[in-house]
Amino acid sequence: MRKSYLLLITGLVFAAICFTGCANNKTEEPATKPTTVAEKPNFGGFETQAKWGEHLVTIVGCNDCHTPKKMTPMGPVDDSTLMLSGHPETLPAPEVDRKATESKGLVVTADFTSWVGPWGISYSANLTPDPSGTGSWTEEQFVYALRNSISKGIAGGRHLMPPMSMMPVKHMSDDELKAIFAYLRTIKPIKNNSVQPTPPALARK
Repeated sequence: MRKSYLLLITGLVFAAICFTGCANNKTEEPATKPTTVAEKPNFGGFETQAKWGEHLVTIVGCNDCHTPKKMTPMGPVDDSTLMLSGHPETLPAPEVDRKATESKGLVVTADFTSWVGPWGISYSANLTPDPSGTGSWTEEQFVYALRNSISKGIAGGRHLMPPMSMMPVKHMSDDELKAIFAYLRTIKPIKNNSVQPTPPALARK
């Protein structure tokens, strides 16, 4: 009986030694690290930020006022050679009776780049990346200018004049405004100094 008991104990010890040896010889597989997938930038469904900006410029009608026109049998059309360069600095304002226009609350424009109204005369600005346009602007300035209707995006500067001050562009998101700015960096620079607004002809009482 005692001999059988010793044999049993010996067998169990031998089995334990073999099991431990097998466990130690097992090759540990390296832990699998989760793969981080870079989030793709969202440019409103467009391939690049600038392409998104081009789309926004088109649908909100920036060219309506900021691109000079040329007359055709079908009426005025955008002059693509002067795209977004603003009111030509050598082009005079519309010839109208300003006092009569202002006193009646009328608004007059000749080619959509200059506007006469009770506020005086306003001219569309050069948006191209030329130094005479927005070439020296920062993205922050651009967003501030449109968000707050402040000329050149400089705090304490003059307010933008109608019709720009009335445009809903101020309600765009920062990402949309930044996309427009990115697009404006890609267009042809055109030298054309932005004409400053003219005060009203009628003195305010």
